[in-house]
Amino acid sequence: MHQEVETLAIGAGPANLAMAIALEELAPKEFAGETLIAEQHDDVVWQRGMLLPWSQSQVSFLKDLVTLRNPRSRFSFVNFLHATGRLDEFINLGSFTPYRLEISAYLAWVSRSLEHVRLEYGLRCTSVEPVPDDSGVVTHWLAHFADGRNILCRNLVLGAGRDAHIPAEFAALPRERVLHSTEFATRVESLDPQAVRRVTVIGGAQSAAEMLVAAHERFPRAQCTMVMRSIGLNSYESSKFTNELYYPSFIDEFHAARPEAREQLLREMHRTNYAGLAPGTLDALYREMYLSRLTGSQRLRMVTMTEIADARMDGDEVVLSLVDRKNGERSELRSDVVLLGTGFVRGMPRVVNDLAAALGIGDVTVDRNYRMNVPPEVTAGCYLQGVNEATHGIADSLLSVLAARSEEIVTDLLEHRAAALAAR
Repeated sequence: MHQEVETLAIGAGPANLAMAIALEELAPKEFAGETLIAEQHDDVVWQRGMLLPWSQSQVSFLKDLVTLRNPRSRFSFVNFLHATGRLDEFINLGSFTPYRLEISAYLAWVSRSLEHVRLEYGLRCTSVEPVPDDSGVVTHWLAHFADGRNILCRNLVLGAGRDAHIPAEFAALPRERVLHSTEFATRVESLDPQAVRRVTVIGGAQSAAEMLVAAHERFPRAQCTMVMRSIGLNSYESSKFTNELYYPSFIDEFHAARPEAREQLLREMHRTNYAGLAPGTLDALYREMYLSRLTGSQRLRMVTMTEIADARMDGDEVVLSLVDRKNGERSELRSDVVLLGTGFVRGMPRVVNDLAAALGIGDVTVDRNYRMNVPPEVTAGCYLQGVNEATHGIADSLLSVLAARSEEIVTDLLEHRAAALAAR
């Protein structure tokens, strides 16, 4: 026995919550009511691994789940502040960029405010398989979950994000010695502040820098070292001219561009979202390092232009083999714990690749409306959210485009539904 729904969305993150709002506002009540969001955790939390008390978003609160599509929506961030009695305080703060804790609370509020779309917790999707009818046409998907449940659906929306990137050099280390940024905030509490004497952070972007700052605060006796390939930390490129490429309206232009133009755009926009730090974080970190030198404590250190050649255990120590990119010299760095700010796998998530393999698809692509391109004998719909940077632009994984993208997906769902009904 298995449950059956019209539309199944995997992951209750911003992407699928934005789609849920669009369904409630744009789709017939019965269609929205036949949509289920499956969330693996027991609650809705944004950027769970990096939900640090002082961390802020780099995106304006007006780029919430709905405002750019429907400024009058009851699901807006401003209405969330009003409903929770905090609008005056936020206005008085004088900032366009909320704290991550506040955005996370907003998403949880949205999840509780949905009237028709259902959300169930504790459902971790392990795989999805195509389900053909008697004629061999794939009309449904069957999603399998870790608790043994199976859910059959006509439309599948995958919005659980990319897989964490764990470099091969660290794959064999004991789990208790290596923390990826996606699990930092939830696992760092288990480490004894008095026992950790040496912390090494791998990476040179925002998440790595935030972990360095947090580790420096949490482990008062520890030497904290940051190892990166680049020549040093850089701030995000954030000119108003380049920020126009984050407009939802730019997606059409990017999607229609030639492949070489897309590559140039992604390459030149790289530092607007990757390999950079927010100016406030950069300044605070430099000041902390300056003060550590001034006072002689020097618990913060950066090792630049350096590769990690190998990582192994020597008793209770993690030993990193370093290669200086300037002169090729090798050295060792010993640590108690390693923090990985290494980002995410750039390819499609495993569940997407496995589904594509089952359909005989080599290169996974989507159309302009985020519907996965499938063989003609597949009529079931599969939509991919947040993993289409190569075809939809650098903003694809960010909050900036969610309001507009949700409308495009819902409109496409309704058009295919209408066509299917007309064909019967």
